[in-house]
Amino acid sequence: MDLKHLSLIGIPLSSQAVLLGLPEEAEASPQRKAAPAAAPAGTAAGKPAAKPAAKPAAKASAVNAKPPAAGAAAAAPRNFLQEIIDKDLAKGGRCAGRSVKGDVIRTRFPPEPNGYLHIGHAKSICINFGLAQQYGGRCHLRFDDTNPAAEETEYVESIQEDVKWLGFDWGENLFFASSYFDQLYEWAELLIKDGKAYVDSQTVEEMRKLRGNLKEPGKDSPFRGRTPEENMTLFREMRDGKHKEGTHLLRAKIDMKSANMNLRDPPMYRIIHKEHHRTGKKWCIYPLYDFAHGQEDAIEGITHSICTLEFEAHRALYDWYCDNLPIKARPHQFEFSRLNVTNTVMSKRKLLKLVKEKVVDGWDDPRMPTICGMRRRGVTPEALKNFVMRIGVTTSYSTVDSGLLEETIREDLEPKVHRRMAVLYPIKVVIEDFPEGKVEETQAANHPSRPEEGSRTLKFTREIFIDRDDFNEAPPEGYFRLQPGGEVKLRFSYVIKLKEVVKGKNGEVLELRCTHDPATRDTMPTDRRVRGVIHWVSAPHCIRPAVRLYDYLLRSGTPGEEAPAEEEKEEEGDDAKDSKEDFMKELNPDSVCELKDACLEESLKDAKPMERFQFERTAFFVCDKYSTPASLVFNRIVGLKENSHKPDKDKSAELRSRKDEQAKAAAEKDAKKNLDPKQMFRSETDLYSAFDDEGVPTHAADGAAVPKSRIKKLKQEWDKQKKLFESGK
Repeated sequence: MDLKHLSLIGIPLSSQAVLLGLPEEAEASPQRKAAPAAAPAGTAAGKPAAKPAAKPAAKASAVNAKPPAAGAAAAAPRNFLQEIIDKDLAKGGRCAGRSVKGDVIRTRFPPEPNGYLHIGHAKSICINFGLAQQYGGRCHLRFDDTNPAAEETEYVESIQEDVKWLGFDWGENLFFASSYFDQLYEWAELLIKDGKAYVDSQTVEEMRKLRGNLKEPGKDSPFRGRTPEENMTLFREMRDGKHKEGTHLLRAKIDMKSANMNLRDPPMYRIIHKEHHRTGKKWCIYPLYDFAHGQEDAIEGITHSICTLEFEAHRALYDWYCDNLPIKARPHQFEFSRLNVTNTVMSKRKLLKLVKEKVVDGWDDPRMPTICGMRRRGVTPEALKNFVMRIGVTTSYSTVDSGLLEETIREDLEPKVHRRMAVLYPIKVVIEDFPEGKVEETQAANHPSRPEEGSRTLKFTREIFIDRDDFNEAPPEGYFRLQPGGEVKLRFSYVIKLKEVVKGKNGEVLELRCTHDPATRDTMPTDRRVRGVIHWVSAPHCIRPAVRLYDYLLRSGTPGEEAPAEEEKEEEGDDAKDSKEDFMKELNPDSVCELKDACLEESLKDAKPMERFQFERTAFFVCDKYSTPASLVFNRIVGLKENSHKPDKDKSAELRSRKDEQAKAAAEKDAKKNLDPKQMFRSETDLYSAFDDEGVPTHAADGAAVPKSRIKKLKQEWDKQKKLFESGK
């Protein structure tokens, strides 16, 4: 795929992209030579972390899935993650001398077992396991089970199943954060003794007020001056269950005036009186993610801790803990951009809401972007890995068009699956000159370009069904399917000609009466030319299972603003509430449609659960996971062509000409040139109540502070409007 095509389908090229090889390709690949790159430097306590190793400033280029053979010229530039690892392994590098096979580098995939994995996690899985395999290292599967209020063994088992289904193996490297609770507690006490952590007894609201914001520094907690002895006593009382949830919080003592909000005395431990799925009732205090995950990386000897870009600002805190604790092997964190896909919900919190409110039929509902949901929908692991390869790894925020995912799924299924005929919206056709009771058998290839796949038997009879879309009583110009007096060729059978349209009392079409040409079944006579070819099924020999047409969960092309969250672990906090309800308004009410009258060819009665097919001229389908011979169900995987089942556009918009649309857009743009950016949000009093000097909202209508993720989005809109406003002066 060339750069022009990548840009046309919406993949950002402002930062370097790399296409990821599949595991089997990585295992067969020769070790790549080191390329010059700067590894990210550590940061001093209290200072923002430096960005990862410098990325090439030139246009990004997709890197081939397979590395070039030894001595051959490189096909494309190295990506920034590979450059970092190459530098680290080179002579004098941070990881120089690591050469033990299977342990050259160590990466990790650390999901929290509080939900099912989605395709965003698939990207992270492919990156971490893929790089480990490419460099002869290992990838740990670590469950970050530090919140018993949200975690269950069910999720642990489903995550392992999903990782294995994608084709990755952690071997003996399965770990749990809960295994390190004793060590983490010991380190927390060490920070207390050193005067670098304290117990805060404020309420959550009081802490929020003193934390400040992006423009105002925070203020010290009134409990910040507690002595180490007082803090130790309270912390041990917290451990022993002597205090209620929410009464105390252990915080790191860093800098309440830091420009980096994550360094303003972040929380380390909170009280949770709930039984843990592994440690039972041993603990009633649990470490928070920012304190735990860096130390877990250190304990496991992780060399490259790779997470999503939302955690770039957290790296300073990650490094602060490493600087202030006696860890043996210092890990380093690097970030890449998370995966966002149009029309797709990509937040575990929001997906959980859909499940709990029964908007969907569970985590494996075929509409869900969960890995188990896509598996049930009929998507193969190869398709998901190919999708991750195609979108690559970037360091800039972007949203991938869902059409690219569909295209990848189609390309994967096309050469693999058998063809079948299915009439989803049937209309009866009577072949008047074909004998009643006669059944004529014909062979139909299972795959048009793979004769080795064999064939199946079709039965042709006097009465058949065709699709209603293949008949038009008043056809437009260029219509080549069945019409009054017209002819069409039936797949694997005869040419038929429409003689009569039989209608009911209300004018509805009941059946079509046709004749057939016996000389046209196997080959067409040289003097016959029929342009339309349609599919069909025998009326007395078809089956009528349930057929479900699944569509996107979201109507809008771009999902609502997501709270910053690592794809492996989604944090809790103010940002978690951002747009929590708004996305429910964007749900597509027609995301599933079950057809009761569809007629399928008889051979499909033997379909096995999860067996995939292409219904000719229609779409790719899969026999549902829970289907039984007595109750067959087929689910649509994806259409045969792009945008075949995307949500319908506004009908009135479809009627407007392109010229009218362009004129309207130009008029709107001209009008916006007169709008001062400082005033663009001030009229939205139903949404916002306070603004900064530039007019960017700081507080919502209810007085709550606007989350920083939303402020960032609003500031981008403000900058865009400013440029437009200045261009009109």
